[in-house]
Amino acid sequence: MFHIRDIELVHWDFWRRFTLPLDAQIITIVGPNGSGKTTLLDAMRTLFALKCSGKRDFRRYVRRANAGFAWIRANVSNKPGSTGKRPFFPCLKDDVTLACRVKRAAGEWTREYCIEDGIVTVEQLEESAQFIGLRDYQSRLAYAGLTPAIAKVLSLEQGDTDKLCEYSPRSLLDLVFDVFGDKEVLDNYQAAREEQKSAQRELESLALDLDRLKTQSEGKRVEADRFLEWRSLRGEADALENDAIPRLEVGDLQIEVDSWREKLRSVRDDLASSERVRSESEARVGGLAAEKSNAETQLKEAAQRVKECDAQWLTARDALRDIDKKLGERDALRERVAKEHGSDALSSEDAAANAYADWQAARAKVKELTARFEEISERLRESQARSGPPMDADAQRFRGALNDAGIEHQLLSDIVEVTDPAWQGALEAILRPYRSLVLLEDEGDRHNAWALGERERFRHFIVSDRSPAPAATPGSLLEIVNFAGDPPKWLAELLNRIRRVDNAQAAAKLPREQDWITKDGYHRERRGARHLSVPLDFWFGELARTARLEALQQEVSELDKQLAWAHKKQEAAEKTMQSAREKLLGMQAAELMLARAAEFEAAAQDRPAAQEAVGRTEQTLNAAKAELDQCKERLSGIAIEADRRNRDLAQARDTLNRLTADARPQRLEQTARLLRLRSKRRGVPRHLLETDALNEFAEHYGGLAGARNELSRLKRRLNEGEWPTDENVLIVREKLTQELTQRQNDYGQRMSYSERAKSMVEDARAAYIAKLRSTVKQYGKNLRALGDLAGLHIECPIPTLDNDDATLSAAGLEVQFDFDQKGAQSLNDGEASGGQQVMKSLILLVALLMDDARPGGFVFIDEPFAHLDVANIDRVGAFLRATRAQYLITTPVTHNANVFQPAQLTLVTRKKKPVDDWAPPIGVLRRQMD
Repeated sequence: MFHIRDIELVHWDFWRRFTLPLDAQIITIVGPNGSGKTTLLDAMRTLFALKCSGKRDFRRYVRRANAGFAWIRANVSNKPGSTGKRPFFPCLKDDVTLACRVKRAAGEWTREYCIEDGIVTVEQLEESAQFIGLRDYQSRLAYAGLTPAIAKVLSLEQGDTDKLCEYSPRSLLDLVFDVFGDKEVLDNYQAAREEQKSAQRELESLALDLDRLKTQSEGKRVEADRFLEWRSLRGEADALENDAIPRLEVGDLQIEVDSWREKLRSVRDDLASSERVRSESEARVGGLAAEKSNAETQLKEAAQRVKECDAQWLTARDALRDIDKKLGERDALRERVAKEHGSDALSSEDAAANAYADWQAARAKVKELTARFEEISERLRESQARSGPPMDADAQRFRGALNDAGIEHQLLSDIVEVTDPAWQGALEAILRPYRSLVLLEDEGDRHNAWALGERERFRHFIVSDRSPAPAATPGSLLEIVNFAGDPPKWLAELLNRIRRVDNAQAAAKLPREQDWITKDGYHRERRGARHLSVPLDFWFGELARTARLEALQQEVSELDKQLAWAHKKQEAAEKTMQSAREKLLGMQAAELMLARAAEFEAAAQDRPAAQEAVGRTEQTLNAAKAELDQCKERLSGIAIEADRRNRDLAQARDTLNRLTADARPQRLEQTARLLRLRSKRRGVPRHLLETDALNEFAEHYGGLAGARNELSRLKRRLNEGEWPTDENVLIVREKLTQELTQRQNDYGQRMSYSERAKSMVEDARAAYIAKLRSTVKQYGKNLRALGDLAGLHIECPIPTLDNDDATLSAAGLEVQFDFDQKGAQSLNDGEASGGQQVMKSLILLVALLMDDARPGGFVFIDEPFAHLDVANIDRVGAFLRATRAQYLITTPVTHNANVFQPAQLTLVTRKKKPVDDWAPPIGVLRRQMD
């Protein structure tokens, strides 16, 4: 194995860069705790691709330098061994450079290794080195002697140098064979054993697999049979569900639809009948409500009439009573006149009274005729002074309101002139409803005029839409009319639409839709024919004005004659009255009677009328009371009838609502049936829905219910059972049958192979046991040689090694140590002191490194003197000097100075000061050899 000549560190931990010589057998690394002793050893471990101590790794050290890269370079020996081979072949120089470059890549720290022939500096490596991967580098080191087993030893933690003696015998035997044993032999044995185990496992697996495959094949066969049964059941169920049942459902639905169609027709008839009953009831109730309203109005009117008649009867009775009182006074005066002046005086008094009555009547008639004459004369003067048509009171009042509002207007009668007097009456009959129609001069005044009409409650039209009269159709009413201004468009069209005919027989030649009118006012329109009764007073045109003047003049002449005759009659009655009064002069009672003659005469004349008025008012009062009683009885009867009719109406409505409520879901259900029927019939050939085909299905399955029961039975069987539904199960069955046959053949072949593997394992085990015995002999020889150097007796008996795996797995290396002839001690018996434990572990460790074929090697030992006294320190130092390995030993500065006794080279570490960026370089002390 190779030795380390020197080592160079660049940016490792807090060291910037330095080079240390390591060309000595025993090298002591000394320094206080935390000064970098373990840091230096971890740098070497990183260089040789070993694990760092504790939980540290190379990233911890390179991050502290904060430089982005780090180098660890070492110069090691490459001299040929006893076999003539160099450790780092094909490197042929005596010195070889090992280097590790750590740098950051993609945010991570990575390691790169290289092995260069000769001594090569860091700068040269930076330029031309060929880096290799970690596994290739470890393989090169293992070829050079740094095997994984030795690497495991070199990776011991600080203070763990005594841990080898704590190994179990079996672990120590494995470690020894890993170091000294022939790997090829071990590999052959392990490969043969693994092959035999693999063959055995494979055979067992094949046996289990074969049994499983037999079971699986049988299961798949049963499953395939179940699948065929399921497919048959599924096909039958599908045929029922998709063919038979839908067709049977169509047949049943058709029967049900036909049946419900008849039921719904009856329901519609019932609804129509109920609707008629309800309408008739509502009409009767409405009529009764109108009758009730009329009856209540009549009752109020009758009550009012009774009140009025009663007041009239009281007035008539009081008037008769007053007349009878006056007549009583007259009779008393007559008796007095008869007593004082005889019966002739009474006759003169009667004559005077009659003459007075005649004069009063003549004077009243003259007064009446004079008032009438003055009225007619005034109307005649007004008509002569005014050229326009007359106006009713409403039109005159409203025109005044329009004038006050400043709205210019005309009446329809102001602009109409009739050109044919013969047709004046017919035109007046047509235009009579529009005599007071108001025509606005400015259309913009229409809203104000309408507002006035609304306020004044004006009953006639107010028109703003005016247009020139169209050309008159020959024979129409419009042909005999001239307009002094623009008439309403609709009025001109109305007159232009009406034809003038002599009589109704002459109108038979006109078209059916033609409107017409005769001279005497018989009119036909779209609604039918009727007589309009030509008015006696004309309003439109000059002819109407002339007729009015002639009538008024004739009436004035007649009144003048009547008034002359009445004046003559009044004068004659006055002379008769004066003559009768002259006869009664000189009689006191008679004079008094004569003075009141007019009053008595009036009373005598008024008494029959008063008696008649009393009788008449009494009869009227009785009739009014009878009518009031009749109204009350009628209203009571109407109330009784209305209550009965309301009950009938409520019953009719309840019946209609019930029938409607019942009919709606029935219609919806029928609609749903029809939709289902259409849906189910869609896509089904017509011949499959014929009656014979449906009857055949119904007979086969026992109707729709039987088909559904059969489908339910099939589905229940399908659902309750666990059926395979994948058709691939048939393919799997065939495949498993073939695979089972193939697997049975494979099992026979593997059984033969397993027997051959068993024989090969026995041969490989025998070779391994032979090699293991020679390895234990060699290790025991090394132990005894080291024991002689250390002054103690060591026994390493060869374990029992039979050609059996169980014996080999239980075999262990039982090493016994005899310190100072005090008796043999096993590896970890608990009786050894701390120094003896260190000696045990060092001997076990160094014995692993003693190899005649590859002598030398190096060992990292962290603080081996930590638990030793002075004497044991000297003993361990003497032991280390006696061996040929290279030792790198760490020790704190507090130990005895004897720890430096065996060291030829001492490396002194120092702590970094807080104010410094880098730690101070490591000091080097070299012992001067005599």
